[in-house]
Amino acid sequence: MKPNNHNNLKVLFALTLVHFTGDFYSAFTTPLFPAFMAKLNLTLAQVGLIAGVNRFLSFIVQPVAGYLADRYQGRAIILGGLLMAVVFIPLSGIAGSFGMLMLFIALGSVGSSLFHPSVAGMIPLYSGNRKGFSMSVFNTGGTLAFAVGPFFITAVVAAWGLDAMPLTMAIGLAVMAYLWVAVPSPKSEGMAALGLMGTLKKQFGTVWKSIFLIWLVMVLRAVVGQSFMTFMPVLLVSRGYSLISGGLMITLFTLAGTASGLMAGYLADRAGARPIFLVSHLLMTPALLTMLSLSGSWIYGGVLVAGFFVLATLPLGVTLAQELAPGGRSMVSSLMMGLAYGLGGAVAPVVGRLADLYSVATVLWAISFIPLVTVPLILMFPRGYQNTAVG
Repeated sequence: MKPNNHNNLKVLFALTLVHFTGDFYSAFTTPLFPAFMAKLNLTLAQVGLIAGVNRFLSFIVQPVAGYLADRYQGRAIILGGLLMAVVFIPLSGIAGSFGMLMLFIALGSVGSSLFHPSVAGMIPLYSGNRKGFSMSVFNTGGTLAFAVGPFFITAVVAAWGLDAMPLTMAIGLAVMAYLWVAVPSPKSEGMAALGLMGTLKKQFGTVWKSIFLIWLVMVLRAVVGQSFMTFMPVLLVSRGYSLISGGLMITLFTLAGTASGLMAGYLADRAGARPIFLVSHLLMTPALLTMLSLSGSWIYGGVLVAGFFVLATLPLGVTLAQELAPGGRSMVSSLMMGLAYGLGGAVAPVVGRLADLYSVATVLWAISFIPLVTVPLILMFPRGYQNTAVG
């Protein structure tokens, strides 16, 4: 199925709502770790294992889901995956053991990973000539969910306890009743007769170098973003800020990225993706270094500016890769989002170990220079949303 020249706002809204709803429930787990620890007497090692399994599943499941979505029609991957997130993550509140908690969170994580490639792959089909902006709006659904979800679930648990979490399923199930009507079936790209290698060859062909370069930049950006979102709150608390300040930092960082993602998508539709990548990555390093040097209330302004540049290009990498490989929109979406995110998160233990040896501030200072390493790679990108390979 080829994209239209006109966008379909109803479908775009429904796909963005899928993204928001799934990520809304996915955002429940991390802020509740202290409550799970108190209820089940978990160790920090067990908490780390849960977080690691969550990231590992997003690393493994999304490319597989993207591969299947490009080969077969049907909404089972989308709605079935969303249903798993809506049901199993709230059930974690009534888990009576570490094993049961791990099972519920793992199943919910698999569900969240399943629907992402399919819905992201459908965005270009209904966005007309506004592909960059439409992908940015879609991405906003996820970033807003990760900003709102923690506040919502911590308020619920603070008021009624972990046992009340299953009641939150009602919200997601009500949304799914609407999505059952509004979400169209994805269209197969006609690759069901091809094996894995045949599919990859047909999807990527001569553009694999460009796809790899974009993916590598997305991985390095994810390393920077996730390192700061994970360890910046730790640094703030060590400097005398409250735990609430650390949580506020994550929210401000994410909301700033939401705004910049929308702006980046709008500008990329007019100027191409490469200039936006260059500006964002060139300014990312000074923004991060400035944030690390600030103190008092100024730190929150620094967080906003840093988040603005760090998260700006997330939707652009997906859109650019989809244009290069239009026959594998779901697969490339999974590579640019799920696989890049998973690898970016996989370095967290290494970053943590280095922080133990050299201090959090020193390691984050060093990580701030990674965006400059990506600049030569960005200069090799195609000039815009064009089917142009790197030579």
